[in-house]
Amino acid sequence: MADARAARAEQLAATGQVDAAITLLAEGAAAGEAEAAMLLAVWHLRGTPVARDLPRARALLRRAVEIGHVDAALMEVALTANGSGGAPDWPAALALLRTAARGDTVAAAQLALVEAMALDAGGAPLAPSPGVPLATTPRIVHFPGFLTAAECAHVAGVAGAMLEPARIVDPATGRWVAHPIRTSDAAAIGPVHEDLVVRAINARIAASSGTTIAQGEALTVLRYRPGQEYRPHFDTIQGTDNQRIATMLLYLNGGFAGGETHFPVPGVTVTPRGGDALLFFNTLPDGRPDPATRHAGLPVRSGAKWLATRWIRTRPLDLWNQIVDPG
Repeated sequence: MADARAARAEQLAATGQVDAAITLLAEGAAAGEAEAAMLLAVWHLRGTPVARDLPRARALLRRAVEIGHVDAALMEVALTANGSGGAPDWPAALALLRTAARGDTVAAAQLALVEAMALDAGGAPLAPSPGVPLATTPRIVHFPGFLTAAECAHVAGVAGAMLEPARIVDPATGRWVAHPIRTSDAAAIGPVHEDLVVRAINARIAASSGTTIAQGEALTVLRYRPGQEYRPHFDTIQGTDNQRIATMLLYLNGGFAGGETHFPVPGVTVTPRGGDALLFFNTLPDGRPDPATRHAGLPVRSGAKWLATRWIRTRPLDLWNQIVDPG
Protein backbone atom coordinates (compact mmCIF):
# COMPACT_ATOMS: atom_id res chain seq x y z
CA MET A 1 0.00 0.00 0.00
CA ALA A 2 2.84 2.40 0.88
CA ASP A 3 4.63 2.14 -2.47
CA ALA A 4 1.27 2.22 -4.26
CA ARG A 5 0.36 5.47 -2.50
CA ALA A 6 3.63 7.11 -3.60
CA ALA A 7 3.14 5.87 -7.17
CA ARG A 8 -0.42 7.20 -7.19
CA ALA A 9 0.81 10.57 -5.95
CA GLU A 10 3.35 10.71 -8.79
CA GLN A 11 0.53 10.02 -11.28
CA LEU A 12 -1.67 12.72 -9.79
CA ALA A 13 1.13 15.28 -9.89
CA ALA A 14 1.92 14.40 -13.51
CA THR A 15 -1.67 15.20 -14.48
CA GLY A 16 -1.72 18.51 -12.64
CA GLN A 17 -3.56 17.29 -9.53
CA VAL A 18 -0.82 18.51 -7.21
CA ASP A 19 -3.03 19.32 -4.20
CA ALA A 20 -4.51 15.84 -4.26
CA ALA A 21 -1.03 14.34 -4.53
CA ILE A 22 0.23 16.34 -1.55
CA THR A 23 -2.79 15.31 0.53
CA LEU A 24 -2.23 11.67 -0.36
CA LEU A 25 1.44 11.77 0.63
CA ALA A 26 0.77 13.70 3.84
CA GLU A 27 -1.77 11.07 4.83
CA GLY A 28 0.76 8.36 4.10
CA ALA A 29 3.47 10.06 6.14
CA ALA A 30 1.08 10.46 9.07
CA ALA A 31 0.17 6.77 8.79
CA GLY A 32 3.83 5.72 9.05
CA GLU A 33 4.66 5.19 5.38
CA ALA A 34 8.33 6.04 4.88
CA GLU A 35 8.13 6.24 1.07
CA ALA A 36 5.34 8.82 1.24
CA ALA A 37 7.28 11.01 3.66
CA MET A 38 10.45 10.65 1.60
CA LEU A 39 8.78 11.52 -1.71
CA LEU A 40 7.10 14.61 -0.28
CA ALA A 41 10.44 15.68 1.25
CA VAL A 42 12.17 15.33 -2.12
CA TRP A 43 9.45 17.41 -3.79
CA HIS A 44 9.99 20.20 -1.26
CA LEU A 45 13.74 20.03 -1.86
CA ARG A 46 13.40 20.13 -5.64
CA GLY A 47 10.81 22.90 -5.61
CA THR A 48 8.62 20.91 -7.97
CA PRO A 49 5.72 20.11 -8.18
CA VAL A 50 5.46 22.08 -4.93
CA ALA A 51 7.27 25.20 -3.76
CA ARG A 52 10.73 24.67 -2.31
CA ASP A 53 10.50 24.56 1.47
CA LEU A 54 13.71 23.35 3.10
CA PRO A 55 12.49 23.38 6.73
CA ARG A 56 9.39 21.39 5.69
CA ALA A 57 11.60 18.97 3.78
CA ARG A 58 13.79 18.49 6.85
CA ALA A 59 10.72 17.73 8.99
CA LEU A 60 9.52 15.15 6.47
CA LEU A 61 12.96 13.57 6.30
CA ARG A 62 12.96 13.26 10.09
CA ARG A 63 9.61 11.49 9.86
CA ALA A 64 10.94 9.12 7.19
CA VAL A 65 14.02 8.36 9.29
CA GLU A 66 11.90 7.62 12.33
CA ILE A 67 9.96 5.10 10.25
CA GLY A 68 13.20 3.55 9.02
CA HIS A 69 14.10 5.00 5.61
CA VAL A 70 17.88 4.57 5.14
CA ASP A 71 18.29 7.03 2.23
CA ALA A 72 16.38 9.65 4.20
CA ALA A 73 18.85 9.21 7.06
CA LEU A 74 21.85 9.95 4.86
CA MET A 75 20.07 12.91 3.28
CA GLU A 76 19.24 14.30 6.71
CA VAL A 77 22.90 14.03 7.71
CA ALA A 78 24.00 16.06 4.70
CA LEU A 79 21.40 18.80 5.13
CA THR A 80 22.10 19.08 8.86
CA ALA A 81 25.81 19.59 8.22
CA ASN A 82 25.45 22.19 5.47
CA GLY A 83 22.56 24.07 7.05
CA SER A 84 19.87 23.51 4.44
CA GLY A 85 16.60 24.31 6.20
CA GLY A 86 18.38 25.37 9.39
CA ALA A 87 21.75 26.42 10.79
CA PRO A 88 24.81 24.31 9.87
CA ASP A 89 25.40 21.84 12.71
CA TRP A 90 28.36 19.50 12.29
CA PRO A 91 28.10 17.87 15.76
CA ALA A 92 24.42 17.06 15.22
CA ALA A 93 25.13 15.71 11.73
CA LEU A 94 27.95 13.54 13.06
CA ALA A 95 25.66 12.16 15.76
CA LEU A 96 23.05 11.32 13.13
CA LEU A 97 25.68 9.58 11.00
CA ARG A 98 26.83 7.50 13.95
CA THR A 99 23.24 6.41 14.54
CA ALA A 100 22.75 5.54 10.86
CA ALA A 101 26.07 3.65 10.78
CA ARG A 102 24.77 1.09 13.28
CA GLY A 103 22.53 -0.45 10.65
CA ASP A 104 23.82 0.75 7.28
CA THR A 105 27.14 -0.17 5.66
CA VAL A 106 27.21 2.98 3.50
CA ALA A 107 26.86 5.20 6.56
CA ALA A 108 29.46 3.11 8.38
CA ALA A 109 31.96 3.59 5.54
CA GLN A 110 31.39 7.33 5.55
CA LEU A 111 31.84 7.46 9.31
CA ALA A 112 35.14 5.58 9.07
CA LEU A 113 36.48 8.09 6.56
CA VAL A 114 35.40 11.06 8.68
CA GLU A 115 36.89 9.60 11.84
CA ALA A 116 40.22 9.16 10.03
CA MET A 117 40.39 12.92 9.38
CA ALA A 118 42.01 15.42 11.77
CA LEU A 119 39.00 17.67 12.39
CA ASP A 120 37.91 20.13 15.04
CA ALA A 121 34.50 20.07 16.72
CA GLY A 122 32.96 21.94 13.79
CA GLY A 123 34.27 19.67 11.04
CA ALA A 124 37.09 21.99 9.96
CA PRO A 125 40.67 20.71 9.60
CA LEU A 126 42.88 21.14 12.65
CA ALA A 127 45.54 22.68 10.39
CA PRO A 128 45.51 23.80 6.73
CA SER A 129 47.36 21.53 4.31
CA PRO A 130 50.83 22.89 3.43
CA GLY A 131 51.19 24.09 -0.14
CA VAL A 132 54.12 24.60 -2.52
CA PRO A 133 54.08 27.89 -4.51
CA LEU A 134 54.48 27.39 -8.27
CA ALA A 135 53.96 30.98 -9.42
CA THR A 136 53.25 34.40 -7.93
CA THR A 137 51.68 36.11 -10.98
CA PRO A 138 49.12 34.64 -10.95
CA ARG A 139 49.36 32.95 -7.57
CA ILE A 140 49.42 29.17 -8.09
CA VAL A 141 49.92 26.74 -5.21
CA HIS A 142 50.39 22.97 -5.39
CA PHE A 143 49.27 20.69 -2.52
CA PRO A 144 50.85 17.21 -2.68
CA GLY A 145 48.79 14.55 -0.92
CA PHE A 146 45.84 16.85 -0.26
CA LEU A 147 43.45 13.86 -0.27
CA THR A 148 43.97 10.25 0.70
CA ALA A 149 43.33 7.51 -1.83
CA ALA A 150 40.16 6.56 0.07
CA GLU A 151 38.91 10.16 0.02
CA CYS A 152 39.56 10.38 -3.74
CA ALA A 153 37.64 7.16 -4.34
CA HIS A 154 34.75 8.41 -2.22
CA VAL A 155 34.39 11.70 -4.10
CA ALA A 156 34.48 9.90 -7.46
CA GLY A 157 31.96 7.37 -6.18
CA VAL A 158 29.50 10.02 -5.00
CA ALA A 159 29.52 11.68 -8.41
CA GLY A 160 29.84 8.57 -10.57
CA ALA A 161 26.14 7.80 -10.93
CA MET A 162 25.33 11.45 -11.73
CA LEU A 163 27.87 12.01 -14.51
CA GLU A 164 26.58 13.30 -17.83
CA PRO A 165 28.19 15.10 -20.79
CA ALA A 166 29.24 18.64 -19.88
CA ARG A 167 26.62 21.17 -20.96
CA ILE A 168 26.04 24.89 -20.89
CA VAL A 169 22.96 27.07 -21.35
CA ASP A 170 22.85 28.72 -24.79
CA PRO A 171 22.29 32.44 -24.01
CA ALA A 172 20.43 32.91 -27.29
CA THR A 173 17.89 30.10 -26.83
CA GLY A 174 18.00 29.27 -23.12
CA ARG A 175 18.44 25.60 -24.03
CA TRP A 176 21.07 23.21 -22.72
CA VAL A 177 23.71 22.49 -25.39
CA ALA A 178 27.04 20.68 -25.45
CA HIS A 179 29.79 22.62 -23.70
CA PRO A 180 31.83 24.34 -26.43
CA ILE A 181 35.28 23.95 -24.85
CA ARG A 182 34.98 21.22 -22.19
CA THR A 183 34.53 17.73 -23.65
CA SER A 184 34.19 15.80 -20.41
CA ASP A 185 31.48 14.20 -18.32
CA ALA A 186 30.53 16.18 -15.22
CA ALA A 187 28.44 16.07 -12.04
CA ALA A 188 27.98 18.64 -9.28
CA ILE A 189 27.75 17.33 -5.72
CA GLY A 190 24.95 19.56 -4.47
CA PRO A 191 23.66 20.02 -0.92
CA VAL A 192 21.71 16.75 -0.75
CA HIS A 193 24.75 14.67 -1.75
CA GLU A 194 27.26 16.66 0.31
CA ASP A 195 27.82 13.92 2.87
CA LEU A 196 30.15 14.48 5.80
CA VAL A 197 33.19 13.27 3.89
CA VAL A 198 32.56 15.76 1.08
CA ARG A 199 31.64 18.47 3.58
CA ALA A 200 34.92 17.99 5.44
CA ILE A 201 36.86 18.10 2.17
CA ASN A 202 35.10 21.35 1.24
CA ALA A 203 36.10 22.73 4.64
CA ARG A 204 39.69 21.66 3.95
CA ILE A 205 39.58 23.55 0.64
CA ALA A 206 38.28 26.65 2.42
CA ALA A 207 41.03 26.52 5.04
CA SER A 208 43.80 26.04 2.46
CA SER A 209 42.50 28.87 0.25
CA GLY A 210 41.89 31.34 3.08
CA THR A 211 38.16 31.49 2.31
CA THR A 212 34.96 30.28 3.95
CA ILE A 213 33.12 27.11 3.04
CA ALA A 214 30.04 29.19 2.13
CA GLN A 215 31.97 30.90 -0.69
CA GLY A 216 32.41 27.66 -2.62
CA GLU A 217 30.24 26.42 -5.44
CA ALA A 218 29.18 22.78 -5.35
CA LEU A 219 32.15 20.47 -5.73
CA THR A 220 32.04 19.39 -9.39
CA VAL A 221 33.56 16.11 -10.56
CA LEU A 222 34.83 15.80 -14.13
CA ARG A 223 35.84 12.66 -16.03
CA TYR A 224 38.01 12.97 -19.14
CA ARG A 225 38.40 10.01 -21.47
CA PRO A 226 40.97 9.67 -24.29
CA GLY A 227 40.83 12.70 -26.57
CA GLN A 228 38.75 14.77 -24.17
CA GLU A 229 40.09 18.08 -22.91
CA TYR A 230 39.23 21.49 -21.50
CA ARG A 231 40.52 23.97 -24.04
CA PRO A 232 42.17 27.25 -22.90
CA HIS A 233 39.73 29.27 -20.82
CA PHE A 234 39.22 31.50 -17.79
CA ASP A 235 37.29 30.42 -14.72
CA THR A 236 35.94 33.93 -14.09
CA ILE A 237 32.37 34.76 -15.11
CA GLN A 238 31.72 37.81 -17.26
CA GLY A 239 29.31 40.34 -15.79
CA THR A 240 28.80 38.76 -12.38
CA ASP A 241 28.90 40.76 -9.15
CA ASN A 242 30.04 37.67 -7.21
CA GLN A 243 33.15 36.62 -9.06
CA ARG A 244 35.05 33.34 -8.96
CA ILE A 245 38.12 34.63 -7.16
CA ALA A 246 39.86 31.26 -6.85
CA THR A 247 39.78 27.68 -8.10
CA MET A 248 40.86 24.48 -6.36
CA LEU A 249 41.46 21.40 -8.49
CA LEU A 250 41.55 17.98 -6.83
CA TYR A 251 43.20 15.22 -8.85
CA LEU A 252 41.36 12.01 -7.97
CA ASN A 253 43.34 9.28 -9.73
CA GLY A 254 46.40 8.19 -11.64
CA GLY A 255 46.95 5.54 -14.27
CA PHE A 256 46.29 7.76 -17.30
CA ALA A 257 48.46 9.68 -19.77
CA GLY A 258 48.08 13.36 -20.66
CA GLY A 259 45.54 15.62 -18.98
CA GLU A 260 48.08 18.08 -17.60
CA THR A 261 46.89 21.47 -16.30
CA HIS A 262 48.70 24.13 -18.33
CA PHE A 263 49.04 27.89 -17.72
CA PRO A 264 50.66 29.46 -20.82
CA VAL A 265 51.51 32.90 -19.40
CA PRO A 266 53.47 31.88 -16.30
CA GLY A 267 54.64 28.77 -18.15
CA VAL A 268 53.38 26.34 -15.50
CA THR A 269 52.34 22.79 -16.35
CA VAL A 270 51.15 20.43 -13.62
CA THR A 271 51.06 16.68 -14.16
CA PRO A 272 48.05 15.23 -12.29
CA ARG A 273 48.75 12.78 -9.49
CA GLY A 274 45.98 11.14 -7.49
CA GLY A 275 45.45 12.96 -4.19
CA ASP A 276 47.22 16.18 -5.16
CA ALA A 277 45.45 19.54 -5.41
CA LEU A 278 46.11 22.79 -7.24
CA LEU A 279 44.93 26.23 -6.11
CA PHE A 280 45.03 29.36 -8.23
CA PHE A 281 43.61 32.85 -7.80
CA ASN A 282 41.61 34.19 -10.75
CA THR A 283 41.40 37.92 -10.04
CA LEU A 284 43.67 40.93 -9.68
CA PRO A 285 43.86 42.95 -6.44
CA ASP A 286 41.19 45.32 -7.78
CA GLY A 287 38.80 42.43 -8.44
CA ARG A 288 39.16 42.33 -12.21
CA PRO A 289 39.79 38.97 -13.92
CA ASP A 290 43.51 38.24 -14.23
CA PRO A 291 44.40 37.53 -17.88
CA ALA A 292 47.38 35.47 -16.73
CA THR A 293 45.05 32.79 -15.32
CA ARG A 294 44.10 31.49 -18.76
CA HIS A 295 44.64 27.74 -18.53
CA ALA A 296 43.74 24.43 -20.12
CA GLY A 297 43.23 20.80 -19.26
CA LEU A 298 45.33 19.16 -21.97
CA PRO A 299 43.90 16.17 -23.88
CA VAL A 300 43.95 12.78 -22.18
CA ARG A 301 45.93 10.36 -24.33
CA SER A 302 44.99 7.09 -22.61
CA GLY A 303 43.01 5.97 -19.59
CA ALA A 304 40.53 8.19 -17.76
CA LYS A 305 41.30 11.31 -15.72
CA TRP A 306 39.07 12.07 -12.74
CA LEU A 307 39.14 15.59 -11.35
CA ALA A 308 37.08 17.57 -8.84
CA THR A 309 36.79 21.35 -9.06
CA ARG A 310 35.68 23.82 -6.40
CA TRP A 311 35.12 27.34 -7.73
CA ILE A 312 35.30 29.92 -4.93
CA ARG A 313 33.34 33.18 -5.06
CA THR A 314 33.90 36.63 -3.57
CA ARG A 315 30.92 36.24 -1.26
CA PRO A 316 28.82 33.35 0.05
CA LEU A 317 26.23 32.00 -2.37
CA ASP A 318 23.07 29.94 -2.08
CA LEU A 319 23.69 26.58 -3.73
CA TRP A 320 19.94 25.90 -3.80
CA ASN A 321 19.67 28.56 -6.51
CA GLN A 322 22.12 26.55 -8.62
CA ILE A 323 21.40 22.92 -7.73
CA VAL A 324 17.79 22.17 -8.58
CA ASP A 325 17.67 18.36 -8.55
CA PRO A 326 18.37 16.62 -5.23
CA GLY A 327 18.40 13.25 -6.94
